[in-house]
Amino acid sequence: MSSELRPADTAGARSPRPLVPPFNMESALAKVRAAEDAWNSRDPDRVSLAYSPDSQWRNRDQFIQGRDQIRTFLQDKWSRELDYRLAKSLWGFRENRIAVRFQYEWRNSDGQGFLCYGNELWEFDDAGLMRRREASINDMLISESDRRFRWEAPGPRPIDDPGIPEVK
Repeated sequence: MSSELRPADTAGARSPRPLVPPFNMESALAKVRAAEDAWNSRDPDRVSLAYSPDSQWRNRDQFIQGRDQIRTFLQDKWSRELDYRLAKSLWGFRENRIAVRFQYEWRNSDGQGFLCYGNELWEFDDAGLMRRREASINDMLISESDRRFRWEAPGPRPIDDPGIPEVK
């Protein structure tokens, strides 16, 4: 079992309290799982609604601002990144900020597989919308046999899937 922080039951990423700051362990874990589930839907409209209208992103070397640019970015991303599957884990949290590590796999139209991994820093407004996202991402070529994320997609990662493996 991974030492990453995960809720015991992530079905629907439900939490008895709203997923707004200040975060506690339960709400931070639920917020991370809700984000993972939304991204695994590959629905740019659904995902963009989690961000404030003036949200600011740094994604690798791109700077994106606002829901419209986020939606456009995601539409383009998922038109190129086929068979996309993502796992996130909580790294830490404080007040209105959450840090996560993530891995995702995809293939291009030629069938070449990729593993992308890295970390994100999130900052939320009082309504629980993400107003800032900074992502540092590394890419690795992988073969089809090296892929680990094999659940049915689009859709959420199954509860019994271990998520991100230990770093060795």
